[in-house]
Amino acid sequence: MARERKFSTDELFHATKQLLLDHGYEGFTFSLLADSLGISRGALYKYYENKDELITNYVFYEMDQYLLKLKQIDLHHGFEAQFHFLMNLIFSYSDIQKLIKISQQVPNHQEKFETIHEDMYQYLQAFVELGKQEGILKSHLPNNLILGYIFQSIAIPNHSGIPHSQWVNSIKEIICHGLFRK
Repeated sequence: MARERKFSTDELFHATKQLLLDHGYEGFTFSLLADSLGISRGALYKYYENKDELITNYVFYEMDQYLLKLKQIDLHHGFEAQFHFLMNLIFSYSDIQKLIKISQQVPNHQEKFETIHEDMYQYLQAFVELGKQEGILKSHLPNNLILGYIFQSIAIPNHSGIPHSQWVNSIKEIICHGLFRK
């Protein structure tokens, strides 16, 4: 009998991410994942009962990693420094929103998802409040609108193939200074 190829959690999660982004929840299967890793499906079943368990573990891992990095926002003093930190973080985790939507299709895990989401919101709420206290953000705008506007900016497709750093800087400029010349 041949020995089963070993794989790391990083390899497993990387392949899981790619397949979820390429095929979505419905198209994701252990067969595709096993083929991607060069292992048997049985090897996956040694660790996970089904795809829902794997997807849940993977997405919660990604969200936990994102939250750990988001907590570092407090290390940056002043709203502008926090804004640049947040924008860089958002763009380095640009697939997180897609993965969260995919994970919402997995049944019976909404409670943990809500807990992590509330933790993220707490840090982001403090970020917006700091911007308002420093007089940088308009105080009459709802916090959820400000956060939604910032987070949706990463969903704008770069069809022109503008270099990533230029694209990110352009989005930061639009968020900070708008579209109109003054």
